[in-house]
Amino acid sequence: MELQSTLFATTDPGPGELHPERRQLGRGAWVDVQSAWLGDADDVFATMVAEVPWRAERREMYEQVVDVPRLLHHYGAGAALPHPALVAAREALSAHYLPELGEPFVTAGCCYYRDGRDSVAWHGDRIGRSRTRDTMVAIVSLGDTRRLALRPRGGGPSLSVTLGHGDLVVMGGSCQRTWDHAVPKQAQAGPRLSVQFRPRGVL
Repeated sequence: MELQSTLFATTDPGPGELHPERRQLGRGAWVDVQSAWLGDADDVFATMVAEVPWRAERREMYEQVVDVPRLLHHYGAGAALPHPALVAAREALSAHYLPELGEPFVTAGCCYYRDGRDSVAWHGDRIGRSRTRDTMVAIVSLGDTRRLALRPRGGGPSLSVTLGHGDLVVMGGSCQRTWDHAVPKQAQAGPRLSVQFRPRGVL
């Protein structure tokens, strides 16, 4: 199943109204998708590329140390975000999802996919409370179009969400425990940023 979204966000500052389309995945998991949600996406993208203190990491994998194929930065609870549109986005998401989530989004993890060779392998955000409890991870995508792939943990048919400039996807319910997600490598892709808003204690 492919969920196609737009390449272009609005030029209004901050996020638009939240009216995402929800898709039930099974096993208590769901995803919400809204195209072109974040206004002023061009300025947010340019500001983040220039001002976020991006870092490269190396990790042990298959008995060798390899480069992580993307740049990273994490804004903890209380840290100033690099653009006011992201502050407004986090506040809007917290208000909209509070009845289900029961708490606000407080952190922002950021990934910089420099081109189609950058990627993230299959995983779930299962460090912290999300290992045993339902939670949400809200992702704002900026820049070139990339595919967020999802599949049931343990195997099964996969699906994908195609995310463009300013698009929003929220993974909720049991999604982090019962499903895995990935951003596969893609030929000829341009730069793309991912901002992942999470509640306290979810990594």
